[in-house]
Amino acid sequence: MKQFSKFVSGFVAGVLVVALCADALQSSLRATEQVPSMAVDTTPINRSTSGLTSFAPVVKRASPSVVNIYSTRVLHYHESHPFMNPFFQQFFGNPDEGQRELTRREQVLGSGIIITADGYILTANHVIANADEIKIAVTGNKNEYRARVIGGDPDTDVAVLKIDASGLPAITLGDSSQLDVGDIVLAIGNPFDISQPGQTPTVTMGIVSALGRSGLGFNGYENFIQTDAAINPGNSGGALVDAEGRLVGINTAIESSSEGSEGIGFAVPVNLARHVAERLISGGRVSRGYLGVLPQDITPGLAQSFGLSTENGALVGGVEPGTPAEKAGIQSGDVITQFNGETIGDENDLLLAVADCAPGSKAAIKFIRDGQAHTVKVTLAERPSEAAQSAPQQNQTDALDGVTVGDLDSDLRSQLQIPDDIQGAIVTDVAQDSHAAEAGLQKGDVILAVDHHSAGNADQIVNLCNNAKGKYILLKVWRKEGDIGGTRYISVDNTKD
Repeated sequence: MKQFSKFVSGFVAGVLVVALCADALQSSLRATEQVPSMAVDTTPINRSTSGLTSFAPVVKRASPSVVNIYSTRVLHYHESHPFMNPFFQQFFGNPDEGQRELTRREQVLGSGIIITADGYILTANHVIANADEIKIAVTGNKNEYRARVIGGDPDTDVAVLKIDASGLPAITLGDSSQLDVGDIVLAIGNPFDISQPGQTPTVTMGIVSALGRSGLGFNGYENFIQTDAAINPGNSGGALVDAEGRLVGINTAIESSSEGSEGIGFAVPVNLARHVAERLISGGRVSRGYLGVLPQDITPGLAQSFGLSTENGALVGGVEPGTPAEKAGIQSGDVITQFNGETIGDENDLLLAVADCAPGSKAAIKFIRDGQAHTVKVTLAERPSEAAQSAPQQNQTDALDGVTVGDLDSDLRSQLQIPDDIQGAIVTDVAQDSHAAEAGLQKGDVILAVDHHSAGNADQIVNLCNNAKGKYILLKVWRKEGDIGGTRYISVDNTKD
């Protein structure tokens, strides 16, 4: 079962492991196809509860569109040899020679949603990731269909499958932007493989507990619907529908200490899922817009340090050279408040707004600089790939309470790919219970300036921190995130515990 910190994604996946010898199964095929027409109803829901006694008509309308998914992965391994001790090798030879390669099947259980009558199916990407074979069981039909993967997007945990069939009961897509906290929702899927092929899926009821949830550790684009409708292993990829049976989300993850339902489930909003699905079907992959800034949320300390009257907006910590943001004149320290007319309340709002645009598209950006409002137009590039790196240990010097820093040398610059024009001190340790750690300072950050005063080495950083008198110490740091390095601001509480 796939884990995301304390969140279980794949409440999904009852993983049924069967150890047996088998031939390698044929890999799923990917295809680029014309985007099909999907039934979409954006009419606001009727929130009147008078006379409501049963959701049976809603369930009968929506549940035939929910399918069971059985994805199989073939794992290859070698039979272990009993004579690994060198003493036995002189009699029996090298145990690595003549070993038999064995295979076993690992089956992952999940759910999916039919979105077109000719066989396009939405599901969660982790249900079908790395699968060698995928079978679909449709409600009311005891036949099993082999599915091919049109495309998957790990960043949003959305995938699209296709089966060769016609006249299927396609669900109607709703408008997740019209959901309100307190709206009734139904989760439909196949928990614990209770419903066998051809049988109706399981339905649970709850409400929308929260909207716009992020920070679940998916390392992608998070804008989840939270619900207390019971979601259990096997429900991943299943439908979250409103009180009229329209699809409003794809069930994806739960917060749980037992890997079972504890009333905190999460679903990908259908508007986001539909957008991803259309890109997967038309191009086989999802390409996203790229602005080239490193945004961050505005804390009370940052607001005070920059003289801001509000904590709304996304603070530009750094701007990558040669990117659309730099070409448009956006600078470190600017606060982006609008993107294409959409209000930006925090870092996640900006990331989602930019990612929702196609590379090459134009966008209007409003930002605040030194108390003055500005508007620029940019042409977005394509988001580059990302990869993680970590920083090694280095000679340590005390700076802030709980923070140690060291000087940069040529070996560190080469290993961490720190440009020569980055001058400062590298953070080699941050105590977990320190104000700096709470503010977001990380091991491997390079401190460039303290309270708007630049510094070129560890000693200068230490002196500036020791002489800081305000309630907050404003740090400007350079950080490598994946393949991209850039600057950001961190406001550290300077009061003593």
